[in-house]
Amino acid sequence: MTEQPPAVPTCYRHPSRETWVRCTRCDRPICPDCMRQAAVGHQCPDCVAEGRRTQRQTRTAFGGTTAGQHGHVTKALIGLNVLAMVISAISAGGGGLVGGGWGGLLGGITPVIEWGGVLVGRSDVPILFPDGAVYGGIVQGEFYRLLTNMFLHYGLLHLALNMWALWVLGGMLEAGLGRLRFAALYLLSGLGGAVAVFLTHAPNAPPAAGASGAVFGMFAALFIALRRLGRDTSGVVPIIVINLVLTLTVPGIAIAGHLGGLVTGAVVAAVLVYAPHRHRNGFQLAGCGAVLIALTALTAVGATLLTG
Repeated sequence: MTEQPPAVPTCYRHPSRETWVRCTRCDRPICPDCMRQAAVGHQCPDCVAEGRRTQRQTRTAFGGTTAGQHGHVTKALIGLNVLAMVISAISAGGGGLVGGGWGGLLGGITPVIEWGGVLVGRSDVPILFPDGAVYGGIVQGEFYRLLTNMFLHYGLLHLALNMWALWVLGGMLEAGLGRLRFAALYLLSGLGGAVAVFLTHAPNAPPAAGASGAVFGMFAALFIALRRLGRDTSGVVPIIVINLVLTLTVPGIAIAGHLGGLVTGAVVAAVLVYAPHRHRNGFQLAGCGAVLIALTALTAVGATLLTG
């Protein structure tokens, strides 16, 4: 009587596939499609997922996850700005990309910028634009403009300059801070710039738009983060100085927006990078919340004064 050869094991996830390879963690047979490289041998997908749940995730120096190294938030923000530019150009029948200020290099106003730019407005009468659009501005309750403006730009050059800065600065800051902390820094800096424009903009002035407030906030954050880590800041300071000089000397730039973003970014960055290690997440959350409350209060006070 001859002995029967042992049955060939089959993959626990694909019973039709024979395999002699087993997971080094649970010892179940796995086929090549289910093999995941491990420190020793291979593991099955279930064991890999379980390991990720039980292992403590690596954190950056400021408490963020290392997922920020992929730059997903930076890429998403750039994508939103580009999409807004496309929609803005379509709303103007393909116009608004070039032909504005700076010797024709900047684009002109479009219906989307009329709708979403920082427009202070007047409390007694809505503003009528040449194309027939009517808006009341922030003083008449259009507070959404404080957020939408940072995704709108006056033409391709304006967009390209800000997106190049976002790509360079955002990649470094998102990797160091983590995705959520970087997103908070960017949005709060942009909001701070918009609030500063609202408090200083003339009621009859054209809408202000652009990501420059958020970009200046990133400038300040990079400087503060490098100082916190004890690294050289000599390469950052000249860039900040040059951009401040351009802000103060080039006509047509919303000075308050740049300075407001710079100050807000500095405050948020200080909260994020100097938070005590113990209870760090709570401290950072409370600090960012306090900045948001302060900006909201400034907006409310400004709206009251302008409508009083």
